[in-house]
Amino acid sequence: MAWDEWDQIKAGATNRQPTAMRLNQAPADPGTGPSAVTGGLKSSKKAWTTAGAEVGSLRTHVSTALTKLEDSQTGLGEIPGCLSAAAQTDVYKSWKKYAESVSERCGSLQKLLDQVGHDLLTTDEAIKSEIQKLNLKYADTDAVGGQAKGR
Repeated sequence: MAWDEWDQIKAGATNRQPTAMRLNQAPADPGTGPSAVTGGLKSSKKAWTTAGAEVGSLRTHVSTALTKLEDSQTGLGEIPGCLSAAAQTDVYKSWKKYAESVSERCGSLQKLLDQVGHDLLTTDEAIKSEIQKLNLKYADTDAVGGQAKGR
């Protein structure tokens, strides 16, 4: 805040006149129309934290499924010469790795949504950037056999 603005506020308070002060370049009187800062967009901490909690519950469900997957592996060891047992072990390892990645991604997204709800003034560009980072970090691999081309 400039010193001259501070002097105006003090003078107005001394003379008991209403003063208008602008914080962070926001308009002093928003009027009846949409806010110049938000453009009429409304948001709430509750909505963002609820979204974060829902993503967190997905993580819980994935963890439960992963536990069941691990429990179903009990007693299955490597049987020399048994190709189906070896294939089953490979599939298990693949799905375990994938489920762990999904769980981690849910945790990262939950943290991001909670943070956006806490800050509330994070720009759309900043949020998109953070989500893009998550998309790059947790990008799915191509399907076995490659992608179908022109089909």
